[in-house]
Amino acid sequence: MTETMESGFRSPVGFLQCGSMCKTLQPKIGRDVYLAPTSYVGGDVVIGDRSTIMHHVMIRGDIAPIRIGSRVNLQDGVIVHTPYGTPLDIADDVGVGHRAVVHCRSIGARTLIAIGAILLDDCRIGSRCIIAAGVLLPPGTVVPDGSVVMGFPGRVVRQVTDKDLEMIDHVIQSYLEIGRLHAAGRFPNIVPS
Repeated sequence: MTETMESGFRSPVGFLQCGSMCKTLQPKIGRDVYLAPTSYVGGDVVIGDRSTIMHHVMIRGDIAPIRIGSRVNLQDGVIVHTPYGTPLDIADDVGVGHRAVVHCRSIGARTLIAIGAILLDDCRIGSRCIIAAGVLLPPGTVVPDGSVVMGFPGRVVRQVTDKDLEMIDHVIQSYLEIGRLHAAGRFPNIVPS
């Protein structure tokens, strides 16, 4: 649906006005999830058990639902959003590196999205994949299961190895512990005097 605003700008989102018919959308957070105090999680968002959402992560389920599985780690500065009306599903056991932008349709289980990767509209990432640091995936890219993607724009360069899968598992397990330690207050922020 497209509406024209008074300025003449055509918005695919419309006015997002609904008066008394609107209800507040509260995220649903699973058990033992660490949400850093500087993170933002809002709208139609579900986060699975034992996930870790680090500092300055932005998860905006304001224009479409976002579903994040269990044992997912979103590292510092990650942005998770999606185009209007396009649900986003992140499966279990996914690691997303610092400052990555996840604006896609899906990420399969046991996958690593490395530092600074950008996944644009309607991308679909398979299971057991590695998207290397700094990769740009253009809109609509489909990455098959078990792929390693590198480059700008990204392209499949090889299949994952057992060593790659061990590294993904290590990242997932490490952030389970990091999230637990942060939740326990092990790393308090400095308070200026």
